[in-house]
Amino acid sequence: MTDGNAGRPGNGGETHQQASGDDVRLTTQQGVVVGDDQNTLRAGERGPALLEDFHFREKIFHFDHERIPERVVHARGYGAHGYFENYEPLQDLTVADPFREAGRRTEVFVRFSTVAGNKGSSDLARDVRGFAVKMYTAEGNWDLVGNNIPVFFIQDAIKFPDMVHAAKQEPDRGFPQAQTAHDNFWDFVSLTPESTHMLLWIMSDRAIPRSFRFMEGFGVHTFRLVDAEGRSTFVKFHWKPKQGMQSVVWNEALKINGADPDFHRRDLWDAIESGDFPEWELGMQLFDEDFADRFEFDILDPTKIIPEEQVPVRPVGRLVLNRVVDNFFAETEQVAFCTQNIIPGIDFTDDPLLQGRNFSYLDTQLKRLGSPNFTHLPVNAPKCPFATFQQDGHMATVNPTNRVNYEPNSWPSDAKGPREDPDRGFRTDPETVSGPKRRLRSESFADHYSQARQFFASQTPVEQQHIIDGFVFELSKCDRVEIRARVVSALRNVDEDLAAAVSEDLGLAELPEPAPAARAPRTDLPESPALSILRNGPKSFAGRKIGVLVTDGVDAKLLAELRAAIRAEHATIEIIAPKVGGVIADNGEHIEADQKIDGAPSVLYDAVAVLATDHTATQLATLPAARDFISDAYAHCKFVAHRDAEPLFAAAGLHEKLDTGFVDLSVPGSSATDFVDRCREVRLWSRFAG
Repeated sequence: MTDGNAGRPGNGGETHQQASGDDVRLTTQQGVVVGDDQNTLRAGERGPALLEDFHFREKIFHFDHERIPERVVHARGYGAHGYFENYEPLQDLTVADPFREAGRRTEVFVRFSTVAGNKGSSDLARDVRGFAVKMYTAEGNWDLVGNNIPVFFIQDAIKFPDMVHAAKQEPDRGFPQAQTAHDNFWDFVSLTPESTHMLLWIMSDRAIPRSFRFMEGFGVHTFRLVDAEGRSTFVKFHWKPKQGMQSVVWNEALKINGADPDFHRRDLWDAIESGDFPEWELGMQLFDEDFADRFEFDILDPTKIIPEEQVPVRPVGRLVLNRVVDNFFAETEQVAFCTQNIIPGIDFTDDPLLQGRNFSYLDTQLKRLGSPNFTHLPVNAPKCPFATFQQDGHMATVNPTNRVNYEPNSWPSDAKGPREDPDRGFRTDPETVSGPKRRLRSESFADHYSQARQFFASQTPVEQQHIIDGFVFELSKCDRVEIRARVVSALRNVDEDLAAAVSEDLGLAELPEPAPAARAPRTDLPESPALSILRNGPKSFAGRKIGVLVTDGVDAKLLAELRAAIRAEHATIEIIAPKVGGVIADNGEHIEADQKIDGAPSVLYDAVAVLATDHTATQLATLPAARDFISDAYAHCKFVAHRDAEPLFAAAGLHEKLDTGFVDLSVPGSSATDFVDRCREVRLWSRFAG
């Protein structure tokens, strides 16, 4: 088996092969067979180690350098391979290779990530999620480097270092890790009104997604599509999950981080490995200069959206992730995304944040990967033919093989090397720009509150309460009362009820005056249902997981019916038992357990079931983990199927609280299929309404 570099030409045209087979001999990196990998070369049985031990020197040298600097932001990430499949030709809009014909498939690598935490942080932090897609097109690599939130904290990239410094752990103490619930972050955003819209998004459930598979992605910025005649169309890119949107609640996120800090990683891996390939639709919001001039806000402002009700999202293709990585480090950790990586048919706009990202990303990759040759790594290399005059540097695996390494040159055509192609080469949109060179912010960027108001108004009452709770939780972690008050004063420009509720729950002595607004917020923007998760949830329970707690004596027929109903819904089931060895069913069958109750809290599942007997339910009631299992499921508004579980419910204090979310499978006419049908609602939010 060859490794990822196999067949790549080096200076002498040789190939690098990794040995394989049943009888593989351990060698050094130079190919020398190792005779003893257990002991360092020594002078005498108990003597000093010898400097000439080249095998030890090479082994420890490589170990000492096998870590590369983690990303400053988006350090915690997880990736997978797949493809993008185009629906129909878009040649009236763009010459971009992926959109040229119906059914055209383009290889992709996608990396999801959290922004603020380090590599070792937990998956369920309240945070923005990166959604970065590398398309290996026939005309070069196109990197669409976006997030699961369509807006950002700042309008100009010059503030990016300040924003990240404020969000990261405070430099004197090195904590808190992977969270913004501290004074520095809220001090910064309370003094940066343009952040207000983004604050509403990250305090919403968008910042705690249930799965990478159930969240949207956005290109954030306005880009251009360019056709063969050089005509351009403005575009905003959207990724919409085929299985609908879903998030967790905050208390659930806290407990998931303790129970399984790799929750999102495991979910993506398990889904792909089981053949339940995650899918998203790529959609485009397309508009022209006339709309841009008429729109209420500046289309170049990255703190603004264009509501889907004003410019509908046109589905143009689907993204399918169907292969996990072979090696996390070689692919997920070394993949290098750069917003500047575009192809003919795609172009930039003058969005000041995008312009800064284009400058920054290349420098970042040099720092992380240690060489300008990071494109030689297989995960970063184009899949199409490529040719440059670039040479040398660390880790150069491709160098010129003849005399010519410059252009122009007068050598014969068989030796002169690559040349530019004015007809097929990338052409920048010939936008006319002019103006004085000044450090300024456009007045068209000055409205910082209107779309934040629109976002809050577009949420369901449940989601609005979650936003309030998010602000209260985060601000309660700030030591300085004046920071809390500044945030509330800004929220008064968004929604008075929101500000009053946050102020009340923080215990502020009085409601602060509204913050001065550079431009008075508008109150006439209509609600946008597309901004709500609950209004755009799943239409089925497919892709979700049910945890079934069983005991000895479980009804084997009922369990089989439940398994069948779950599988028919294309959901998954995990069997949980008091002991990981499993249980014996009422028919004598041994039921293998996937999890032990202590390691499988209900927060890891989208719905749960408890199948017991009167006697074993009494035994379950003595187990704290079992009581937590059912009480958390109740508190998190999940659907619960049960059989002979009343003693456990009583021990958890729920015997008088059973509502329509509890499905008793022992009642005539109540079936496992009925329960799974109910689960399509995902949560019984009415459990705590009012």
